[in-house]
Amino acid sequence: MLGCVIHGQGDLRVEEQAVPSPGPGQALVAVRYGGVCGSDLHYWRHGGVGDFRLREPMLLGHEVVGTVVSYGDGASGPAAGTAVAVHPATPCGVCPECADGRRNVCRDTRYLGSAARFPHVQGGFAARIVVPAEQLRPLPAGLELRRAALAEPLSVALHAVRRAGEVAGRHVLVTGAGPIGCLVVAAAKAAGAAEVTVTDLLPKALEYARAAGADTLVRADDPDDAGWPAEVDVAIEASGVAAGLEACLQRVRRSGVVVQLGMLPPGQSPFAGNLVVSREIELRGAFRFDTEFDAALELLADQPAFDGLVSAVVPVRDAESAFVLAADRSRSCKVLLDFGS
Repeated sequence: MLGCVIHGQGDLRVEEQAVPSPGPGQALVAVRYGGVCGSDLHYWRHGGVGDFRLREPMLLGHEVVGTVVSYGDGASGPAAGTAVAVHPATPCGVCPECADGRRNVCRDTRYLGSAARFPHVQGGFAARIVVPAEQLRPLPAGLELRRAALAEPLSVALHAVRRAGEVAGRHVLVTGAGPIGCLVVAAAKAAGAAEVTVTDLLPKALEYARAAGADTLVRADDPDDAGWPAEVDVAIEASGVAAGLEACLQRVRRSGVVVQLGMLPPGQSPFAGNLVVSREIELRGAFRFDTEFDAALELLADQPAFDGLVSAVVPVRDAESAFVLAADRSRSCKVLLDFGS
């Protein structure tokens, strides 16, 4: 079977992998689609994500869907042949964060395709993978695997919106119209936001944001400041650049909430800290997700419009071209790898 393995910066290989056997408590899944995430692109282009650096070859991928093949000893779940999405996180369940219901920031979690620990946690970009059986989620009625591949990034977006607090009836600013930013738009609208303004440098990215439900589109580099709202209630930073955070802090109202979702570059990033003080702005982080995964699947089943965010489906044998396309936001939003053949 084929797998998509990162060996180092710029060194992405499609390689033959041994078909794994499920151990006790595990399920074997035939992967159909895997979404190329921004973190996958970072491993490919930079050899790491934030402070997580590659130290050994690693199967990429954590946005995967497929069908159940079989189970190991003591494991059970959806019947063989059932279409499922795979929750990529396995929290430890015993640390203070898990005990406090914050499993998404578990200090000893295992996450598919992550170099946060060593040995790395191998990812889901292979035709067959084994995962803990409890990570399987059967798809809701009517939800096809192609759209279900958006469940993981949509979960990230739902968590960020929940971190913002009440958004119903409010004006939300989203900086960055990449795949996550577009899904934040959809999540905010689903939560009842009255207006969502989105900023980005690229016209094509803003078109995808409109498809996701954005009310107002703003070119982030507009010299005339045209279209920028004078003030918003909530701002969610999804670009992962310091300028995006600056825009959020400048535009959110006094005592408003700013959620930092985009992963900033390694090291220190400047930001307008005095505004946090003088305006009593609440600056909150948002990292991954937990129970939002199930909510994401339900929302995907209910909204066929999400299909418009999938730009291309590429056979795994052409993985590098898929990564090139996914990295070019002037041409794409979400790109999927197809393991079906």
